[in-house]
Amino acid sequence: MTTASEMSWDEIKTLIAELAIQSKETDRRFQETDRRFQETDRRFQETDRRFQETDRRFQETDRRFQETDRRFQETDRKFQETEAQMRETDRQLRETRRLVERISRDLGRLGNRLGEFVEEMVEPAVVELFRRQGLDVNEVYPRLKLGHGRERIEIDLLVVDGDTAVAVECKSRLSVEDVERHLERLAKIKRLAPRYADTKIHGAVAGMVVDEDAVEAAQAAGLWVLAQSGETVAVKNNPDFTPRVW
Repeated sequence: MTTASEMSWDEIKTLIAELAIQSKETDRRFQETDRRFQETDRRFQETDRRFQETDRRFQETDRRFQETDRRFQETDRKFQETEAQMRETDRQLRETRRLVERISRDLGRLGNRLGEFVEEMVEPAVVELFRRQGLDVNEVYPRLKLGHGRERIEIDLLVVDGDTAVAVECKSRLSVEDVERHLERLAKIKRLAPRYADTKIHGAVAGMVVDEDAVEAAQAAGLWVLAQSGETVAVKNNPDFTPRVW
């Protein structure tokens, strides 16, 4: 091995030049390595940024999934409530149908009972009422309909003897309102049926059940009052009652 004392000056300069070249190359390599490290760090940072962005998006997606799930649960709850309401509505409709059917049956039976009440009790009672006053009934008109133009009324029972008649309104339960409506009806008879223009018309009300205030209202208005009493019909008017004439 050649020592420094054995080397010539030229050789020393050559060695120094080579060392300088090697130093520059080493420095270049260090710089390149540093550049690569910096590039790698930049890529790592970019990757981290992308991971963070991806994580943010996953979190946003998860939030949206949770919101969607919440909405689905809310929708399902509303569907269940709607289904429960529909079942309840259906139950109420079935109950209403049963009630309507029962009321229809009851009204049918009531209508039959009212018809029987008019035919079997009220009509004979009114005929007897006329006879006690010396009148002989010669015409009986159940459910008489009178009208002129568009105006119509119906008389449950009209009992006639020559120039005198009694127009009877019959109810299952007689109220003050029924009395008032019958008074309005009586006021229209001669106008809607001119053939009774010269007839003395009395009014009467009858009921299977009669409210006490209806009795008082009817008597005050000059109407006969008939009420079912067992298997017959009783006159509820006071002994000194004087019927009104229309």
